[in-house]
Amino acid sequence: MTFRPTIDNDTVATLSAARFDGRIVIVDSEEMVEEACEDLERCDIIGFDTETRPSFRAGVSYKVSLLQLSTPTTCYLFRLCRIRLSNRILKLLGSKRTLKVGADVGGDIRSLHALREFKAEGFIDLQNEASRWGIEERSLRKLSAIVLGQRVSKAQRLSNWEAGKLTEQQCDYAATDAWICLKILDGLQSVEPVVEGKINIMSFTQQNEQPKKRRHRPPHASKAKGEKEGNTTHKAKKQ
Repeated sequence: MTFRPTIDNDTVATLSAARFDGRIVIVDSEEMVEEACEDLERCDIIGFDTETRPSFRAGVSYKVSLLQLSTPTTCYLFRLCRIRLSNRILKLLGSKRTLKVGADVGGDIRSLHALREFKAEGFIDLQNEASRWGIEERSLRKLSAIVLGQRVSKAQRLSNWEAGKLTEQQCDYAATDAWICLKILDGLQSVEPVVEGKINIMSFTQQNEQPKKRRHRPPHASKAKGEKEGNTTHKAKKQ
């Protein structure tokens, strides 16, 4: 089996929508951070993404509003517009043991660096890895369509991520974007790559935004052990 190199928007639009159907936890207080990070550290690899409030005026921009970190069964939404990018969160983002997989990781790290200076370790960028399977597309939406045969909705991308309360639609969107990265990496690794090699593990620093790469093959994502109850905003319904 091989993946198609490209896919057009009309074909993507015909696919069924991907949707995270696990537990979504909004982390909007310092007290919740420790518990969330402990749970995330039980996994060898987690999904990663950020969201920023869009600006519709020239010269106006906002800092990153939301950090999404997802296990296969639980996605934590850290509201960075409400809580600090604390040392506890940075410990997880700097962990080489807990790998983080996303798309356009460098862009997300730059957004986080605008909040605090830190070293980010243990990151995998799907945009870099997909080319080893002959895939030319780089957007998360099209990577999902090619690898999984599912469409990632972008309907909430330009919504207000600093709103007093996130809507259910925003939570679903944010959680799906982080979780789907795990699914895409699993999908890629289930097929022999066109170009031999190992997964690149990257690190980023504030002073040098060019990622350092270490060649390593991560284990497949596994379910987090001991899922905790409570602090649950809602459980998305399956399609």
